[in-house]
Amino acid sequence: MNVWLTTQVSQPAVLVTVAIVEGSGPREPGAKMLVTARGQHDTIGGGHLEMCAVALAREMLKGAATARLERYALGPTLGQCCGGVVHLAFELVGPELAAVLAGLRARPREDHWRLSAIDGPATALLLGPGESSIPAVDCERGTHVLRDAQGRRWLADPCLAPRAHLVLFGAGHVGTAIVRLLGELPCTVTWVDEREDMFPADPPVNVTVEATDMPEACVTAAPADASYLVMTHSHALDQRLTEAILTRENVGWFGLIGSHTKRVQFERRMAARGVPQDRIDNMVCPIGLPGISSKLPAAIAASVCAQLLMVWERQQTAALNAPAWLAVAS
Repeated sequence: MNVWLTTQVSQPAVLVTVAIVEGSGPREPGAKMLVTARGQHDTIGGGHLEMCAVALAREMLKGAATARLERYALGPTLGQCCGGVVHLAFELVGPELAAVLAGLRARPREDHWRLSAIDGPATALLLGPGESSIPAVDCERGTHVLRDAQGRRWLADPCLAPRAHLVLFGAGHVGTAIVRLLGELPCTVTWVDEREDMFPADPPVNVTVEATDMPEACVTAAPADASYLVMTHSHALDQRLTEAILTRENVGWFGLIGSHTKRVQFERRMAARGVPQDRIDNMVCPIGLPGISSKLPAAIAASVCAQLLMVWERQQTAALNAPAWLAVAS
C-alpha cells in the first residue's frame, strides 16, 4: 500500500501526483508515483500517460525546475481510450517535501493535508486536522489545485489514514494468505492468534500482530465500524469470538469461515444466548463471493479480499459523502 510513500530512496526523485481529472482517466485524483533516474515506485495508471510522465520527471531531475503542472489530453494527444484530460503535478523531492513525506511515514494512521507550491520557490507543508493554511484548503474537494491571493498555484492533497480496518482472528493458511493480499491494499489489519510461532517474522507494514490468549479483548479494543473475520483453529473459540462481536456496538462487517451447516449451528447458539436476531442476520457465513468454490487457501483469500473491498468501498463512499470528513480551518 502507498508504495510511493513507503519506499525511501537515497537518490534524487520526483513525486508525480494526479492533480485533476476531467472526464475519464486511468487513476483518480491523488494517485501518485515516485520517479528516480533509474526506478519507479507505484503507478498513476500505466500506459502512454505514465511513460510520458516518467520521461518528464527524469528531465526535471536534470534541470532546475522544482515543480510544474502539466495537462495531458489522453485521447487526441496520447491515443489512450480513456478519452479524458489529466493534469499531473510534478514535485522535485527537496528538503521540505522530504520532511513532509517523513512526517506521513511517521504517522500513517493520522489524517493530513499536504500543500505544495507549484509556482515560485519550493514550499511544502503538512497540515493536521484543524490546522490553518494560507491559501485555504477546500476540504470538500479532495485533491485539487488552488490559487492564493497573488495568483500562485498550489497542490492541495489529502493524505488520509486508511478507513478500512480488519480484525483477523486466525494465523492458519487462509489467514496468512489474506494478510499477504491485504498488505498491498489501503487498509490496516490487526492479526490475532494465541500461537505466536504462527506469525511471519516480517508481516506487511499495515499489519499489527497480536499474540494473545485473550483474543476477545481485541474485539473490545477494535475501532468503531471495524470489520471482523473469524477463522481460528477451534470451533469453540470461533463461537466465543462470534458472541463477542455480535454483542458489541458499531460493527462494520463480520465474516465467519465455515459452511451453511456451521452457520445454522451458530445461529441457534447465539439466539439461545439472547443475541438479537438482526445482529445474527448480519453475520456473513459462508464467506467469499458466490460462484467461487475452490478450497485452496489462496483462492479463498482472493474471494474474501474481493468481498472486503466491496464492503470497504461502500463504507468509504458513505464516509466521503458525510459533511466535514476532514476539517481544515481556513
